Amino acid sequence: MNFNSELVKKLVNIYSPSGDENNIREFIKDEIKDFVDEVEIDSLGNLIARKKGKGKKIMLAAHMDQIGLMVTDIDDKGFLRFTNIGGISPVLSLGQKVIFKNGTVGVIFAEPVDNIGKLKLENMFIDIGVLNKEEAEKKVSIGDICVYESGFSENDNVIFSKCLDDRIGCFVLIETLKRVKNSDNDLYFVFTVQEEVGLRGARTSAYKINPDLGIAIDVTSSGDTPKAKRFAVSLNKGTAIKVKDNSILTHPKVRELMTEVAEENSIPYQMEVLEFGGTDSGAIHLTREGIPTGAISIPTRYVHSTVEMSSKKDINYSVDLLVKLLEKTI
Repeated sequence: MNFNSELVKKLVNIYSPSGDENNIREFIKDEIKDFVDEVEIDSLGNLIARKKGKGKKIMLAAHMDQIGLMVTDIDDKGFLRFTNIGGISPVLSLGQKVIFKNGTVGVIFAEPVDNIGKLKLENMFIDIGVLNKEEAEKKVSIGDICVYESGFSENDNVIFSKCLDDRIGCFVLIETLKRVKNSDNDLYFVFTVQEEVGLRGARTSAYKINPDLGIAIDVTSSGDTPKAKRFAVSLNKGTAIKVKDNSILTHPKVRELMTEVAEENSIPYQMEVLEFGGTDSGAIHLTREGIPTGAISIPTRYVHSTVEMSSKKDINYSVDLLVKLLEKTI
């Protein structure tokens, strides 16, 4: 299977922070509409695409939103103070370029601090290169959100980009729904909103669909960089099948189903035991009376930074596993 770099590049370059996912939603809708039977946008903004079947109802979820910074105040000199939308690291943000929805560009910097390790967002500001507050207010307003601005790059092995969390999960869902041909299952491909601020879109869409089985597709961390914390997930060793994170203990039947399908089809995989974080699976499995739920994770270095890194092979293996899983009568 060739790797569709152009589609990934388009996905990561679309501005869509939590709470403002319209741009990415419209792009994905246009990309998938000819490959599904129904497309719906629900009240919260989730994009729900259905491939009809007479079998079990299966919900696949990948979130469309990305982390960002929201303006809270503009001082007399035009410097912007901000709060986080999702998990923002002060140290990783220092000196990074950001962009607002209207194209206004800025750089994140900080007041002088004695210990950079103790840097907090309240000590930081965004400089958009204006002379005063009045000029700044012509470009941005209180409540506006900016996102990291960094370009897409690739080599033979990996891709480098902002917001692979979770545009690469969206990519896996898109490629999967294009490839699934022979499934008796009733498939719901859900591109969710506001995952980064509390798994919100997955919670409401799962309640609406009430599936028999749920699967989230998201990134996970890696333990293969110098002096990294011990964690048995690496790039280029296959897709990752989640066992646990802070939001879920994967249902054993779902986990076993995934490993069986991977082994039956000789798809390389790793078992993921994550000691922090969470995905849409955490919200799905607690919906209504409870839904058996698992997750397919794409090993990714430097998650929630301006340049995340994922393996092309691992991404393709994730698509392979999901296709084979959905074509199996469950």
